[in-house]
Amino acid sequence: MARISGVVIPDGKQVWVALTYIYGIGPKSADEILAKAKVERTTRVKDLNDAEIGRIQELVNADYLVEGELQRLVSGNIKRLKDIKAYRGQRHASNLPSRGQRTKTNARTRRGRKVTVGGTAKKVASKT
Repeated sequence: MARISGVVIPDGKQVWVALTYIYGIGPKSADEILAKAKVERTTRVKDLNDAEIGRIQELVNADYLVEGELQRLVSGNIKRLKDIKAYRGQRHASNLPSRGQRTKTNARTRRGRKVTVGGTAKKVASKT
């Protein structure tokens, strides 16, 4: 079990895929890290030795914002937009898409499950 930046990366995966489990590292960043660390990208995590894991860890800590630090930065940016009452901040505050997408249809991921407005549903017969 290799642990990089506080994240346990899966043993059975190739190293470049396993690195993408760390928040803030995508496929491109993973390839750059492995090239600098001189580690073959298709090597399985379980086959890495301690020296290679150490080199990867050093590069991630030195060059990349990852995990909690990056999440704090992103949430701080969103909070700033809300505080200055920017349009994007208002969209974040009201859980709506903030990058110009339509909301008449679609946008279900951001807005949540569809809620039927009252008055259109059939009334349930009650005992009297």
